[in-house]
Amino acid sequence: MSRRGESALVGSLLGVIALLFLAPLLWLLTAAFDAEAPLSAAVPQRFTLENFEQVLDWETTIRPLWNGLLLSGGAALISVLAAVLCAYPLSRYRSRFRRPFLYTVLFATGLPITAVMVPVYSMFVRLDLVDSMFGTTLFLAATSLPVAIWMTKNFMDGVPISLEEAAWVDGASAMQALRSVVLPLIVPGMGVVGIFTFINAWGNFFVPFVLLLDPAKQPASVGVFAFFGQGGLIAYGQLAAFSILYTAPVIGLYLLVSRSLGGAFTLTGAIK
Repeated sequence: MSRRGESALVGSLLGVIALLFLAPLLWLLTAAFDAEAPLSAAVPQRFTLENFEQVLDWETTIRPLWNGLLLSGGAALISVLAAVLCAYPLSRYRSRFRRPFLYTVLFATGLPITAVMVPVYSMFVRLDLVDSMFGTTLFLAATSLPVAIWMTKNFMDGVPISLEEAAWVDGASAMQALRSVVLPLIVPGMGVVGIFTFINAWGNFFVPFVLLLDPAKQPASVGVFAFFGQGGLIAYGQLAAFSILYTAPVIGLYLLVSRSLGGAFTLTGAIK
């Protein structure tokens, strides 16, 4: 097969995969504006905004979205701060415990959340953290922390240590060099880690469903369950409208961070 034929085959396969991913989004766009939305994607017979009007209220959408922003934003902030403090010594210092610790972190990334929820729930009961927004935020941050540490360490490895050595010669401490030299150069990487943690917490259904008992504290990832009625009855139009509103903050955050941070590290001129 010629190179042109291989390129056409690869392009066709990628196109098919893209269509598979776009099919659910097509259903969302059509069902959200359909007064009698079916289960399959179809052109709305009567274009309407009634589905959005029915879900746009404080209890159904606004409060769950606000709770999700608090949980996900808090988890992202805690995870980024903890990842920076953990990744810096792993990137800059050599220790006999460094490799075992990295392997432990790598192993923690493979643990399914369902395998640890029973002991976590027991611990939350003992600490009186069940139905606590703060406790749930801490646990959501902890679930993303292993991957955040690995990602942050890789970003820090790309910063030449000679820049910190110059700061040390001028009398800066390790924490001052981290704050003034390393962090400004890995801001785009920290944005990536923050978005990764935010999206993981934003789409997490199981953890807040188990740890938050009060419906007034549950995020939108749990609130979507309310559209699945009893006896298999599902309000498809309202579900599609709620799903579009649910995905809007994540898309907005991605566009904001990608526009403000760019996409590359700026080390030009740092070393002569």
